[in-house]
Amino acid sequence: MRRRKLPGYLSPAERGWFYVFRFYGLVVLFFLVVPLVVIVPLSFNASPYFTFTRKMLELQPSGYSLSWYKQFFTDPAWTHALKNSFIIAPIATICATVLGTLASLGLTRPHMPYRSAITAVLVLPMIVPLIITATALFFYFSYLHIVDSYLGVVIAHTILGTPFVVITVTATLEGLDPQFYRAALSLGASPSRSFFKVVMPLVLPGIISGALFAFMTSFDEVVIVLFIAGPQQKTLPLQMWTNLRYTIDPTILAVATLILLLAVVLLGGLELFRRRSEKLRGIKV
Repeated sequence: MRRRKLPGYLSPAERGWFYVFRFYGLVVLFFLVVPLVVIVPLSFNASPYFTFTRKMLELQPSGYSLSWYKQFFTDPAWTHALKNSFIIAPIATICATVLGTLASLGLTRPHMPYRSAITAVLVLPMIVPLIITATALFFYFSYLHIVDSYLGVVIAHTILGTPFVVITVTATLEGLDPQFYRAALSLGASPSRSFFKVVMPLVLPGIISGALFAFMTSFDEVVIVLFIAGPQQKTLPLQMWTNLRYTIDPTILAVATLILLLAVVLLGGLELFRRRSEKLRGIKV
């Protein structure tokens, strides 16, 4: 008679593979995170040059200073680029979120024709190399006379961010039980009220996840901005690229640290929101 396996029980071989995969995951995480962590102490370095010594490897700069952060917040070139990034990225995020959510609602309908083909077209900006997308947008936007304008940059970043919203919202909608929507209709609620009062709260984590990915995509993008933006539309990543190419001062490290901190805060907030949403839905986290 075959012995029944208890839930949660791991055999010695399975336990061994479990620890091997866990160790492998930690090694991969180490090599991904350490280069980012090294930037932080370097941004407080008092030296006016990019220096990397043995003390740097020990995360001990030769001297600490906040001068590069002060330089970032007082230099007109940096502040102008920061302002542009916080103008373009939110607008592009809102546009991408609205368009991606509407597209996902259509793609998840039971009898949507050509669903696979439409999905493939919508996610193309994630697959096609950015240099090809940038070249195509440059020639098309030149024909429309929106190169060297905020409108052109916003539209381009909306195109890049929409696939992230489509993927996350579609996955959330496909995991949603349609009986909730039907139950609301059967109780007398209108279709719009049923959507906003029943469906929307349940898919909100997916919408916010897609919006955050769209925001970071717009905030970090540099290739398309190089083709489309003019001097007045220079964003923070483009200003970093310009400084790396021509001046190379440690202010770039301070900016990189602030962007890294922004990404950590956004992802942390997203995780807290996801846990809270799952608790409200009765899902054990």
